[in-house]
Amino acid sequence: MASLPSHHHQCRCSSNPNPNHNQPSLLVFSGGTAFNGVVEELKSFTTSVAHVLPVSDDGGSTAEIVRVLGGPAVGDIRSRCLRLSDQSTAEALAVRKLLGHRLPLDPEQAKSEWYAIVEGNHSLWIGVSRPYRETIQTFLAYFQDQILRRSEESFCFSNGSIGNFFFAGARIFFQSLDAAIFLFSRVSDIPSESLVLPVISTNDRLTLGCELWDGTIIRGQNEISHPTNGSMEPINKGSSSVPALPSRIKRVFYMSSEGKNLLHEVFPTANPAVLEQLNNVDCIVYAMGSLFTSICPSLVLLGIGEIISSRSCLKVLLLNGTYDRETSGFSASCFVTAITNALNRTYGDPCNRLENIPVQYVNTLLVPRGGEIPVDVQCLTDQGIFDVVVVDSINDPKVGIIYDPKSLIEALGNLIGRYMSSRPSEA
Repeated sequence: MASLPSHHHQCRCSSNPNPNHNQPSLLVFSGGTAFNGVVEELKSFTTSVAHVLPVSDDGGSTAEIVRVLGGPAVGDIRSRCLRLSDQSTAEALAVRKLLGHRLPLDPEQAKSEWYAIVEGNHSLWIGVSRPYRETIQTFLAYFQDQILRRSEESFCFSNGSIGNFFFAGARIFFQSLDAAIFLFSRVSDIPSESLVLPVISTNDRLTLGCELWDGTIIRGQNEISHPTNGSMEPINKGSSSVPALPSRIKRVFYMSSEGKNLLHEVFPTANPAVLEQLNNVDCIVYAMGSLFTSICPSLVLLGIGEIISSRSCLKVLLLNGTYDRETSGFSASCFVTAITNALNRTYGDPCNRLENIPVQYVNTLLVPRGGEIPVDVQCLTDQGIFDVVVVDSINDPKVGIIYDPKSLIEALGNLIGRYMSSRPSEA
């Protein structure tokens, strides 16, 4: 990594945070994978966190649910809910194990195991008391009923997530994504101040599209980030397993899932609960992960950029430790530019564009020690970003350099404590 020290930049390694008993509030933009690894550590610092997640994932078992039953993708939301779920009792662990279970890859084995679960005969039910058992089983059975009603669409249970099936059953029953999240949160005993918010509250199927700088249009989140040729196998997040994009990504946007018109762009409304949280939290975090398919889908919606730019709170970008298909060749300032362009909707409809400068959206950068992404200090300075914090990292054999969770949350805690003491209130 490029050397960081500069008299303009406050470059520090993380140290012990000052204990803060006032539960600072955070809003985190993330996808369903990368940030999950630090959620447990974050709980020890604060549980007052709004986790904002996209609902456009179209890979794996989520894609099969959307294909047969329609609706928004719930995989990322289910994944975060499980990470936040209670683990303090034997029953809590049993519920978490059940809802976190995946069926075998072999379609016939998967179907057989699914029937054992939905009929209540599987060992996963051991330790789940009658009230929880009846609640969960009811919505799994409702999901099964919905599949049978669409017998013309043969559902494949391969690698299916029991939590996704429960979630989808609840969403269809209530005709409400928010109600399904509320139910899932209560069943998995998530602290009431920890919010899991879809960035778009909808019962409709959403398709993510992207436009490359060479004019190419790619349809579908998975096609953009991790093309799998329709395989139901778990997605390999490593960059080496997928071919490079023919050109860099210019922008992401939402497309109609009806018909085949690749340029049928639509403009869904941001979840009002997300806008409300953005107006009130002490710190806004852009988490590590897939920049254009996990983070930017939440940023391009009307109202998001307007509120973030108006806030004088801490706005932190957690820089990735490794390249992926979406960010090959990027430096740190390229990440900031991509976030700025998404929030400004720079390359979208001219009527909806903003012209805010980068520092109105990002004022602090956290960097994993030894990461692949070069930190171009002068370019960051030109963007108005002077605060760069180096955080201890771990070399994960599967994905490369990632943040050490404890060090990351300590660094975040230090920043929030310092920022809140220097800025007691917004004008």
